[in-house]
Amino acid sequence: MDQRVSLITLGVEDLKRSRSFYEQLGWRGQEVEETVFFQAGCSAVVLWSREKLAADCGITDDADGRFDGVTLAHNVRSTTEVDDVLAVAERAGARITRPAARTFYGGYAGVFVDLDEHAWEVAYNPGFELGEDGSLILPDFNASQ
Repeated sequence: MDQRVSLITLGVEDLKRSRSFYEQLGWRGQEVEETVFFQAGCSAVVLWSREKLAADCGITDDADGRFDGVTLAHNVRSTTEVDDVLAVAERAGARITRPAARTFYGGYAGVFVDLDEHAWEVAYNPGFELGEDGSLILPDFNASQ
């Protein structure tokens, strides 16, 4: 398994407010379906509803839950690699919270939490380019409109 973090998704309470905050820091984002994507070097930072993020990860976000509102993503080049990475993580002691399955965006992904309940999505997304070194390159979402 390559060592990389492709995306860091922050679960936010108010998307408009959070986007404005990051833009005041000089970041430039692209909004797609109530999600804001920022290219951040060889990775991406994503803003999404905290409630939707927890549900997408298969994690309960309540007073008894340990969801911290952040999900890390490891993007790979194939569906087989998604299955392989999830299997390695599970053998190492991770708990699968969302088994790998087809996604609404035409990809394939699953989620595990590590020993301290940090959520990791392992995803194959045909719309996101990965460089030879594993760096993630966001598409121009406006180009397809």
